[in-house]
Amino acid sequence: MARERDDSMQMYNFSVLRDLRKRAEMTIADLSERTGISPAVISKLERNQTTAELKTLFRLARAFGLTASEMLALVESRTAQCQHESERIAGDFHFRQIEFANSKCFYAEAPKGASRSNPDAHRDDFEICWVLEGTLKINLPYENHVLSRGECLQFDAVFEHTYEVLEDCRIIIQHIRKQKRF
Repeated sequence: MARERDDSMQMYNFSVLRDLRKRAEMTIADLSERTGISPAVISKLERNQTTAELKTLFRLARAFGLTASEMLALVESRTAQCQHESERIAGDFHFRQIEFANSKCFYAEAPKGASRSNPDAHRDDFEICWVLEGTLKINLPYENHVLSRGECLQFDAVFEHTYEVLEDCRIIIQHIRKQKRF
């Protein structure tokens, strides 16, 4: 079920299991009963004294309503990723942006009357728009939303959409890549 940890296995941090278990209000015995994994193995995993084989990872993931790949992503130890912002101007919109593999974040400023629609720039993402200052209208295929300071909207970015600035604004737009399961 599990094997002893060696130096090459330090890329995984199974202590996240303790957090998941406590969040689910389960004891080690509860998790053991639900997964068929011995309490000793679960305890060793939570203390990073061993790593899990794929079968064990799968059973643990199911206990928390996750896929094995989602569980693996949670336990994979990573160092922080740093990026430097880039800037661009698109029409009347001035963008500062950062990008990572799974998301992009834009800070934008635009004057009243500015409009922006660029559907070809989107992947299969979710888009979140948060208005920091001003008023913004977001036009989607079957609905329109007017957002003011402090309001936020999430929508599927594959749908054609347009931003219309009704009052000078500062906004944050985030694109979050959808997980591909197949």
